[in-house]
Amino acid sequence: MHSEKQAPVNYYVGIDVGSASVRAALVDEFGTVVAHADQPIQIWEPQTDHYEQSSSDIWAACCSVTKKVVSGVDGSRIRGLGFDATCSLVVVDKHFQPLAVNCEGQNHRNIIMWMDHRAVSQVDRINQTQHKVLSYVGGTMSVEMQPPKLLWIKENLQESCWEKAGYFFDLPDFLSWKATGVTARSLCTLVCKWTYTSDGGWDDTFWQMIGLEDLVKDKYEKIGNHVLSPGESVGNGLTPEAARDLGLPAGTAVAASLIDAHAGGLGVIGADVKGHNLPCENQPITSRVAMICGTSSCHMGISETPIFVPGVWGPYFSAMVPGFWLNEGGQSATGKLIEHVVQGHVAFPELQARAKASSQSIYTYLNSHLDLIKKSLPVGFLTVDLHVWPDFHGNRSPLTDLTLKGMVVGLTLSQGLDELALIYLATIQAIALGTRHILETMQAAGHHISTLFLCGGLSKNPLFVQMHADITGKPVVLSKEVESVLVGAAILGACASGDFATIQ
Repeated sequence: MHSEKQAPVNYYVGIDVGSASVRAALVDEFGTVVAHADQPIQIWEPQTDHYEQSSSDIWAACCSVTKKVVSGVDGSRIRGLGFDATCSLVVVDKHFQPLAVNCEGQNHRNIIMWMDHRAVSQVDRINQTQHKVLSYVGGTMSVEMQPPKLLWIKENLQESCWEKAGYFFDLPDFLSWKATGVTARSLCTLVCKWTYTSDGGWDDTFWQMIGLEDLVKDKYEKIGNHVLSPGESVGNGLTPEAARDLGLPAGTAVAASLIDAHAGGLGVIGADVKGHNLPCENQPITSRVAMICGTSSCHMGISETPIFVPGVWGPYFSAMVPGFWLNEGGQSATGKLIEHVVQGHVAFPELQARAKASSQSIYTYLNSHLDLIKKSLPVGFLTVDLHVWPDFHGNRSPLTDLTLKGMVVGLTLSQGLDELALIYLATIQAIALGTRHILETMQAAGHHISTLFLCGGLSKNPLFVQMHADITGKPVVLSKEVESVLVGAAILGACASGDFATIQ
């Protein structure tokens, strides 16, 4: 890939397991993505609010995309590997074989996905305890976290799953185990989704109070008693078997992992912004919020001291940037909501046909259609009479109410393309107003935020970006390297390799 005269370049692999696909990138030592590949993964929805996946299917996809991005590259120049993934729950037996998380006994379906809402009654009971560990999740635990899912398994699949289970992994930790054979967990997953605290570790009284005292009795072996910081090297690197699967040399350094949104935050929050006249240029990194916008959105703000924000997850120590506390706001449905509103509209077939005829994506076409109908006023004023409440999948932050529903006010009898464009705009504005609500709540609690750094699929939509800048009143920075999540995962691998002294 390089001529003989240049000094040989080192490479790092980042593997990102999202909700619907696995992606891998080969990233060079300067942070440039030189190759990337992706592959879809399967989701099962056996009943309403139940979402399941297969760890075997996901690992096979990881191997397939990694082989693609490293083919033709000298293996000795690939120095490290980092994983990030959704915070889904993986269950295996004592021999590390998949165990069914469903009543049908389908063992290959051994993952309860992050967006699964089956454990509603369990999370209500956990929140009624008002245990002190809940202060680290904004005061209220989410149904998307792991303790309610574990309790659901114990109460619903006692014999078939709970009693046979050897290990419960967060998906990012399952991947580092699969690669190295070491069951160490990442500090990121345990503090963000499992109630581990960086100063006190596990709190026995919490697990006993919610009815999961059996986890305490086995000294937390099933959920993790060896904890590493993200980017720390795991074991002796890739096992010979995993190396064959991935197409990499055995012993390649493997990093303790991150949750996917946190990898995106890591990929953008430290950006060099000199010369752009931005307010954050001469301010500490704590003045920045990284916003990872995809199917759902996450708002990552860091601070030097712990800040407790009502309705916002955290503070979590060293969960994203080592040495800093993290607060994580979020919206449960953003990309998924825009898609739902646009595809469900009666004018959608007409939109599809017109976009295809002009060789544009449906969103590029909608954005230009809005420009046509706006006349002299800025595009944002088109929705003066149309309002969307965007909590179609409940509110994650800062209202923490999963029972909330969505709403549209200001509908007329018109059903044409103009109306579809307007409801699309109003939905994007509603999401941006939700971001503003989260930022204002964080600022009221003590954060000083001057600039937004966006990444993820929705950051490629200029209207989405512009509405966030207009509605929050803050400048928005986009990375030249659009695959920020993969860059974040590769940063972990680069740190684990020892080529760089720290994540920073």
